[in-house]
Amino acid sequence: MASALGQLLPMAVGIALSPIPIIAVVLMLLTPRAGATGAGFLLGWLVGIVVIVVVFAAIGSATTLVTGDDKTATGTVKVVLGVVLLALAFRRFRRKVPEGEQAHLPSWMTHIDKVTPVRAVALGFAVVAINPKNLALGIVAGMSLASAQLPMAQEAVVVLVYAVIAGCTVAIPVVGYAVARQRADGALTSLKAWLVEHNDAVMAVVLLLLGVMLIGKGLSAS
Repeated sequence: MASALGQLLPMAVGIALSPIPIIAVVLMLLTPRAGATGAGFLLGWLVGIVVIVVVFAAIGSATTLVTGDDKTATGTVKVVLGVVLLALAFRRFRRKVPEGEQAHLPSWMTHIDKVTPVRAVALGFAVVAINPKNLALGIVAGMSLASAQLPMAQEAVVVLVYAVIAGCTVAIPVVGYAVARQRADGALTSLKAWLVEHNDAVMAVVLLLLGVMLIGKGLSAS
């Protein structure tokens, strides 16, 4: 089980270091329905993380049953997704905000103050399932979990730990707001401003490191 956790840990950290969902939940926590929408987004985020890893663990197990060669299949997936992440990193490095202008947020964030708690759940799920980087890492995590061939109880523990680590950066602002909402607004505003300004730089570095790591792991497993 420890070996499986070690395999999934880099993917969990990669998902956790995603500025966009953190910005989204921070924006929700600055709206009148902060508590409900923030908790809803966190719920959707965690469900998305778990669903993707479980689905692709099942697919990976089925592939192993058919081919009998889980290492080659997992290695190939890692190499392909590693190349995708490197391409995304290159794209981020090339993106530059014109001098004197502010970085732009995705268009859906401009209407985040109108999001209901139910829609916040759907949005949290979508940010995991639709984002190429998060989806790629979830696929690799699921395939790695399948190749570990753990008993169901141990697999459940690994998925739980993976979800906690991957979701912690979204959970911390939500929990912090619930515990000390009177003092949270200033800290949340500062955090949002920093993440918006450095979003591309953070994502480029994370994508680059994860891409290189996946390619290396994939080549060694093939």
